[in-house]
Amino acid sequence: MKPEYLAVPAIYIAFAAAEALQGGFLRKAGQTRTDAIVEAVSTFTLLGLTQPMVMLLSAWLMHRAFPNAEGTLAAWPVLAQLCLLLIFDDMVQYWWHRAAHRVPWLYNLHRAHHNAEYMSVRVVYRNNLFYYAMMPNLWLSGALIYLGLGWLYVSYAIVKMLVIIGAHSTVRWDAPLYRIKWLSPVMWVVERIISTPSTHYAHHGRHKADGVTHYKGNFGNLLFIWDVLFGTARITRRYPAAIGVEGLAPVGAATQLLWPLVREAAASPATSAPAGARTEVAR
Repeated sequence: MKPEYLAVPAIYIAFAAAEALQGGFLRKAGQTRTDAIVEAVSTFTLLGLTQPMVMLLSAWLMHRAFPNAEGTLAAWPVLAQLCLLLIFDDMVQYWWHRAAHRVPWLYNLHRAHHNAEYMSVRVVYRNNLFYYAMMPNLWLSGALIYLGLGWLYVSYAIVKMLVIIGAHSTVRWDAPLYRIKWLSPVMWVVERIISTPSTHYAHHGRHKADGVTHYKGNFGNLLFIWDVLFGTARITRRYPAAIGVEGLAPVGAATQLLWPLVREAAASPATSAPAGARTEVAR
């Protein structure tokens, strides 16, 4: 196996080890047995089945539709290729994530990610099994790889996952940097370009009234600049006191992973949002 393919697992393991040193990776305050099941099944299914399947199927469809287009973008300048990836992967994922918080049936595919009452790298891949299979940016990335962006995609994916894993981890790498006064202007730029623990924790906050939680925004994955550009950003340099979704009825592991094949009353589209927020999913 080539070293670059080990980079993302190495990043994940490094953050997991840091969490363990902080006081626990496998044991989080508020976790349940259901949490462990959902995280294990969704993570291994995505990495071992869904993502490879989507990438291969996307390339196969491109070959069937455009048999002469394979590798046609390989000679493009690296900057132009990177722009394609940022737009068709990261920006499209921003809009997919944003839609998942506004469309009730789609929220049921994403709610597992927010059911956890803690932050951790364990939460990074935590979603319904159909959520990633339907994620449009994965299909578009497969198409771009077919068109010749494969080697750049490997490097791009490593950087993207470094940012995403870091934004979910309990290792709040941005917190000590905020305390360094002369770094404040640098961090002003950084927190508007990429997702940081502070901005992403706000998206996972439990209580809207805490002044930090921003469940209807901070959707960015690699780039936070999409939130800035499209009006969904909240930057406080603080972290919510509680994680989860206020007023959302609990459901079991099977419903979190397999909705709509497995349904519980609390997981129907009409009741997936907390009380008083039916017109806009989960606040």
